[in-house]
Amino acid sequence: MNEMDYRASEARYYMPAFSREIMIERGHLSKVWDADGKEYIDCVAGIAVCSTGHCHPEVTRAICEQAARLIHCSNLYYVPGQAELARKLVEITGMHKVFFSNSGAEANDGAIKLARLATGRKNFVAFTHGFHGRTLGSLSVTHKPAIREPFLPLEPSCTFVDYGDLHALEKAVDGSVAGVFVEPIQGEAGVIIPPDGFIAGIREICDRHGVLMIVDEVQTGMGRTGKWLAIHHTGIEPDIVTLAKGIASGFPMGALLAREGLEFKRSEHGSTFAGGPLACAAARATIGVIEQVLPDIPAKGKRFTNLLSAHKPRSRGLMIGFHVGNDCPAVQKKCAENGVLVNCAADGNLRLVPPLVITNDEIDQAAAVINAAIAGIGE
Repeated sequence: MNEMDYRASEARYYMPAFSREIMIERGHLSKVWDADGKEYIDCVAGIAVCSTGHCHPEVTRAICEQAARLIHCSNLYYVPGQAELARKLVEITGMHKVFFSNSGAEANDGAIKLARLATGRKNFVAFTHGFHGRTLGSLSVTHKPAIREPFLPLEPSCTFVDYGDLHALEKAVDGSVAGVFVEPIQGEAGVIIPPDGFIAGIREICDRHGVLMIVDEVQTGMGRTGKWLAIHHTGIEPDIVTLAKGIASGFPMGALLAREGLEFKRSEHGSTFAGGPLACAAARATIGVIEQVLPDIPAKGKRFTNLLSAHKPRSRGLMIGFHVGNDCPAVQKKCAENGVLVNCAADGNLRLVPPLVITNDEIDQAAAVINAAIAGIGE
C-alpha cells in the first residue's frame, strides 16, 4: 500500500481525531525516516515518549526476548519483572510504592481515586494551562477549554487557579479538597517553568490543609530534565507522583507512585493489562539506558539552548520551549521540510523534547535548521 492509498484508507476507516502530515516508517535512536525515505532528526520523540530514542538496541532486545517467553498473563498472577521494576522505580524516585497503568491519563485517574480514598474528600485544585489527560477523570483536572468544555459536566469537581499564584491557591483550598494536581514544568503549555518557591509553597499549603500534593511527571519525569524527576530539582517531597511517556521508550505504560501510608488495598483498584511482562521488560531496559546518559543531559540541554539563545528559550535539561507566536505552525512545517521534527505547543510556543540519547552533532544540526526556519519566516 503506497502512502496515498494509506491516507485514503485511514480517512475511510479511522476517526479523524488527529491532524498529521508525515508518515513515519522507521526510526533509530534520534532519527526517523518517512515513507519516501527522507531522514529527520526527531526533536519530538513521540511527545517526550521515546526517551532512549527509536528502537534502541537494548530496549528492542528486552522486548523481543520477553515476547518469546510470555506476552500476557494478567494481574491474577505474579508478573515476570514487575516487582523488579517497582523496586527500581522506588529507588530512583524516592517514593514508597507503585501501581502500574497503561498511560499517563490512567495514572492520573488512579491518583484521583487514591486521593479520594485517603482523605475522604471529593474535590481537587489544578492550574490554568495544565494538562493531565483526556479520560473523563483526568480531563476533569485538565484546564484547556477546547478539549474540556464539550464534555461538561465532569467529575470530580475541580477549581483552577493561575500557575504560579500561591495566593489564589490558598483561597481555593478548603476542607472539601482531596488533592492539588501540579506539573513541575507545564509541558503542553509550552514548557512553562514556575517561579522560584512555587512548588515549596504548594507543599506548605497542602500540609496546612491536610491536602495531598499530586505531582504529574508524565512529561517531565524519567530523566527528561536532567534528574529522574523534575521535582527533584526542588528538594520537595510529594504525596503522589504520576509517570508515563518516557518510562518505557514508547511501549504503552504508566505508573502511580505514592509516599508511605498511601496505597490501594485489595480490589480498590485494578487493571488487566497494566504492568504486563512486555511493558515491564521495556521499562527496565529503558531505565538501564537512561542511567547511562543521565549525567550528560544538563550539558546537552545547555548546548541546545545556547544555540537557540536568540529566542529566549525556557528549559530544564532536554525539555525546551520558546515563543514563536502565530508563525509557529509555519516554523514547524519549514523545519520538517529541512529534516527536523519539532512541535507547536500552546500559545505559539515551540517545544523541543528530543530523545535523551541525541548527540551533540544532532543538536547542532537541529538548532541550525530551527534558527534558519524562524529567520526565513516572512521573507
